[in-house]
Amino acid sequence: MTGLKSKQIRALERLYRRKIPATQLVHLDLGRELAALSFEIARQIGILVDRQGAVRHVIVGDARGIEIPELGRARAGTTRLRGLRCIHTHLKPSPLSQEDLTDMALLRLDAMAAIEALGEEETGRVHVAHIHPAAGGDIGPAPDQVGESAQNGSAPPWEQLVFPDMGRLDLDIAALIASIEEEFARLQHDSTQFDTGERALLVLVDLGNREGWGTDSELTELETLAESAGFIPCGRVIQRRKAADPRFVIGRGRLADVLMRSMLTGAEALVFAQELSPSQVRSLADFTDLKILDRTQIILDIFAQRARSRVGKLQVELAQLRYMLPRLSTKHTAMSRLTGGIGGRGPGETKLEVSRRRANERIRRLERELDQLQRKRAQGRRLRNRRRVPILSLVGYTNAGKSTLLNALTKSEVSVADQLFETLDTSSRRLRLPSEREVLITDTVGFIHDLPKDLVGAFKSTLEELKDADLLLHVVDASDPGCEEKLAAVERLLVEIGLGSTPILHIFNKMDRTGVIQLANLCRRHNGVGVSGIDPKSLPPLIEEASRRLGELGDAEEETEFEQAAI
Repeated sequence: MTGLKSKQIRALERLYRRKIPATQLVHLDLGRELAALSFEIARQIGILVDRQGAVRHVIVGDARGIEIPELGRARAGTTRLRGLRCIHTHLKPSPLSQEDLTDMALLRLDAMAAIEALGEEETGRVHVAHIHPAAGGDIGPAPDQVGESAQNGSAPPWEQLVFPDMGRLDLDIAALIASIEEEFARLQHDSTQFDTGERALLVLVDLGNREGWGTDSELTELETLAESAGFIPCGRVIQRRKAADPRFVIGRGRLADVLMRSMLTGAEALVFAQELSPSQVRSLADFTDLKILDRTQIILDIFAQRARSRVGKLQVELAQLRYMLPRLSTKHTAMSRLTGGIGGRGPGETKLEVSRRRANERIRRLERELDQLQRKRAQGRRLRNRRRVPILSLVGYTNAGKSTLLNALTKSEVSVADQLFETLDTSSRRLRLPSEREVLITDTVGFIHDLPKDLVGAFKSTLEELKDADLLLHVVDASDPGCEEKLAAVERLLVEIGLGSTPILHIFNKMDRTGVIQLANLCRRHNGVGVSGIDPKSLPPLIEEASRRLGELGDAEEETEFEQAAI
């Protein structure tokens, strides 16, 4: 309100007392009054009107535009609009801007209108836009622009109308809004009537920095993760950008498309393929009123569902706390505690600080408990080392068939299922080789592309079991079209955790589902062995090759010990 005369301020305040018929977008007198007042102060003026015709907000901007204030959460129901329409002025003859249209979609406004203010008593055209329900499939790649939809060849999620002047503004806004919400409800019912559960849209921002990992592969894996966590994936969203948007990750135009898609499909959550910062989660949640999750959070949730042993539950809880700690709502706390002394005592700790302190205390307690369990495990490992029992460790991408192979080799009954991260706890079994040599074979947690750092840190004690392995048996699902990408991802992770120098035998599992030529090429390229975990007759070549490589390792160790003794 700075720079306005008292007379102008009173005129703006009187706008709150105006009433508009429920069926009209804005009546003639009010439209002309807005235009005249806007022309007088040389600033854009906007009003937000509810469905009863009452003016809820009066907004004064500058010559270029207005800024809509924080409106709080949208009305209940994914098919319902916000119940507010925005009518504002333009000081020059111009249509609704891209920012006007994007704001309308993001805020789920009933309508957005612009009245051209050409003089004290003269108005030009009236531009009106409303959200347009349009069924569609996956939202494909789009460039780093605000108007992606139009540039991508798809219809934008809104419809625009133009009226010559205020006198010829003929629009039944109540009937229009009712028909829009009815169409949203119908389309949503058509897409959800056969599924029950929480629905989610999958979002991937392609920054061109994935090594050997395509967008389709990453989204397919994200879809599998979402299904494993209990979501029903109902669409995919891809955007190509040079850099992620610091506030929303994706562009505002694409976010508007995503919001419309969520209204059509009944999606209650957005699941992002990349890790989000705490501020990005809050911004997205505030703008969309949807649950915002990233890939790391989905993986942590799956781990929480699968953990069965005491160690596994502690490790998962530790990873979750480390992930959530920086995401506790941040507020300025500099004045929450004042210095001590008479008259200097503040109100004490804020609720946020108490939550952080308790989380830190719980993290330290979990770390101490895991350290104790790790020391007990270390004692068992030292005993095995004294007995010189060779250790074979099964490693590989999640759901590659490691536990099935362990059961087949050792005739045990470790839990197996066709789902991600079925195994979290280390299982160890004895195996007697044809040479009458006894070895210990262990099965550990499966790996995944870009395994979250919080999980790597929390599962430190489990992954340390791999460091005692004499030979790593890298199990690969040969029937997976992306098996070589996953093989490379696992080996990068092995290098990251310090196992790059440990000998590896590649085992290409599920040979019964793989073409003969494809399997032969994989085995030749990686010097591996083909097996089927459900066919015991396919296992002898694996046992013989593992026995041969252990023999070579044993001979090399004996030569090294002899040379050291000679020195």
